[in-house]
Amino acid sequence: MDPVVFLVQCLNAVQYGLLLFLVASGLTLIFGIMGVINLAHGSFYMIGAYMAFALAPLVEQAIGGGFFATLAVAIAASVVFGYILEWCFFSYLYEREHLQQVLMTYALILVFEETRSILVGNDVHGVRAPEWLAGTVPLGGLMTYPVYRLFISVVCVLVALGLFWVITRTRLGMTIRAGASNREMVQAMGVNIKLLYRVVFSAGVALAALAGAIAAPVSSVYPGMGNQVLIICFVVVVIGGIGSIRGAFVAALLVGFVDTFGTVFFPQAAGVLVYVLMAIILLWRPEGLFRTA
Repeated sequence: MDPVVFLVQCLNAVQYGLLLFLVASGLTLIFGIMGVINLAHGSFYMIGAYMAFALAPLVEQAIGGGFFATLAVAIAASVVFGYILEWCFFSYLYEREHLQQVLMTYALILVFEETRSILVGNDVHGVRAPEWLAGTVPLGGLMTYPVYRLFISVVCVLVALGLFWVITRTRLGMTIRAGASNREMVQAMGVNIKLLYRVVFSAGVALAALAGAIAAPVSSVYPGMGNQVLIICFVVVVIGGIGSIRGAFVAALLVGFVDTFGTVFFPQAAGVLVYVLMAIILLWRPEGLFRTA
């Protein structure tokens, strides 16, 4: 393989893996700490993408903001939406069996998809990237690479660093890690576990929505996009270890490289290589790569 082509594929793999990390980090927090199998998590990714599409003209008209103002409004709206959703629905699932959690969250998928269809229809929509991010950078010869894809990688890295700092260096992160290990003990020590769950859930929704919003200019906005990302994010969570942010980061990059280079070298088998990777890792380490947040 030509070195420049190899570099392009590596950049694509990193960008895809980092984007998966944004979605999977929220999923692993919700699953690992709250114990809820949330099949609707992919819908938050879809909602973020559709907000990037639908809110852009409204934000432009209201405050004269552009892409970044739209991102800020979308993140704020997703935090509020996550808080309300946890309060109205997910707070009743913690003591329920996993089957009831699956049924409830699957019902939410249907509700979100039908609501999307009513509000914006079933067409495929495009989202424009900011003008100053719409160019390319030369990589040698005739090859170039989109600036916006580099921007996605930078945003994901910054969010990942911020998330690691919160989890490992703050009191909130200490409480979250303790809650993942022994929620009864955390509650007995006076921590408001209901508020903690709502904060964690809102953060998970915001991370998924942010991923959808920044991915919209490169992937377009289309019906069912959340269901596709949900499956691969569950693979990331299982490989990395349930409840582990570090594991989600490593696993997302592994999945990104396997999927990207699998498509290049083994296009006919590309769809199953990620699941083969998951099977191999689970045979080696049934609990995933890492055990704790």
